[in-house]
Amino acid sequence: MSIQPLGTPRRRTKVQWAPYLLITPALLYLLVFFAWPMTQAIRLAVWDEQGLLTLRAAPGELNKAGALEQGAQITVIDRRNVPLAPGEADGGPALLDVWFFVEGETPGGATVQGWAPESRVRVRETDPSGVPLRGTVRPRLGNTAGQHTTLHASPDERSDVVGELASRAEIGIAQRTSLEVWFLIEGVRNEQTLSGWAPSRRLQIYGDGATGRVDSGDTGRFTLLHIQRMLNDRFFRSALGTTFLLMLLIIPVQLVLAIVMALVIQARLKFNLLFLAIFAIPLAASDLAVGIVWSSIFTQNGYLNSILYSLGLIESPQAYLTAATRHWILVAVWIAEVWRATSLVMVIVVSGLQAISQEVLEAAELFGATLWQRVRYVILPLLKPSLQVALILRTILALQVFAVVIALGGGDVVTVLANETYRQYYALRNMNVAAAYSGLILLLSMISAVIYLRTVRGQEEAVS
Repeated sequence: MSIQPLGTPRRRTKVQWAPYLLITPALLYLLVFFAWPMTQAIRLAVWDEQGLLTLRAAPGELNKAGALEQGAQITVIDRRNVPLAPGEADGGPALLDVWFFVEGETPGGATVQGWAPESRVRVRETDPSGVPLRGTVRPRLGNTAGQHTTLHASPDERSDVVGELASRAEIGIAQRTSLEVWFLIEGVRNEQTLSGWAPSRRLQIYGDGATGRVDSGDTGRFTLLHIQRMLNDRFFRSALGTTFLLMLLIIPVQLVLAIVMALVIQARLKFNLLFLAIFAIPLAASDLAVGIVWSSIFTQNGYLNSILYSLGLIESPQAYLTAATRHWILVAVWIAEVWRATSLVMVIVVSGLQAISQEVLEAAELFGATLWQRVRYVILPLLKPSLQVALILRTILALQVFAVVIALGGGDVVTVLANETYRQYYALRNMNVAAAYSGLILLLSMISAVIYLRTVRGQEEAVS
């Protein structure tokens, strides 16, 4: 053991930054295209931005008196006017009271100044920008005809009266102000009665003026309401069942066909490149294009009916893609998806086959193993990592099947989870329920991936 002399500087270990630089793009990709969208979807699904309305101890003040949930029924006790700051009316249309500061002569000839509500003032003259300058006092109608209009010290009916103006009296307008109406309301939350002041822009007051509901809140809260709405959606069970049914029908067939196609390519036959080109054709087509192609085949005037009719197998064209023939729509979607995505699985399997040593296959052949025995006992066990990747990828893509279903079934007769996500977001404009659907798809994808990984790991541990 060597002892380092005192005073000798200690050597610093050189940090290798190359691995961190290489992994940075992958981390950024996961952050931008996976982590951020996932957190946003979960947030929309379980967080209500306007879930609670804060009640104030006094109109326009910050002191809290409680909070009511959005949609809660309320009783109106009183109302007050509060000056409205520019840009303050966010969250809904505010109920406004407009007041004018006017100057005119009383019935006795004295000059008086004060505030009058918009309902008592008729604007006669404005400047080029639309600011009122002069006007007249509106006459009172009905049984109150002949009564004077009172002026107040401040823009509030409860303020002191500073004078009166006769009907049709000419007035000068010095100022205009907008006041938002605040209501003193009472409601129930968690079996507890709460009361406080709330702005009109957050409330929906019914026609009687004495009752209403909380229309929108000003505080977010955690909620399972959007998930409950998703579960109670009339299309949810049908979409979930159809999605799982298509998974069970598509994935096994695709795996078998992909393995057969990969073995054909790996066999290096005479027309190997031709087979590869034919098998790879679906890779160049988008989901929607595939759906349109197969729709032209299965439609009533499509190629399938033309061929069957020309062969004399049917007497008249059959309708396959209708509400009465839902099973045929499922068959069409199944065939289209198998044709579309099998090539993708084939590419993964081919890459796995090329990683298998030819010496292993030749040794199995020398020991007298038949083709089926080589496939079963040599090729398939060595293909497990590739098949695991293919299973995870195809399961995730099967959960997201959408365009083919829309093209063949319109999304009404046959629906899937991805289609319901689209319907909630674009047709119903309900981002929260759409986020709940997308979160469910994400959850099912993660669960399936974990199941595949644990199953393969368990088999490897059992073998070892």
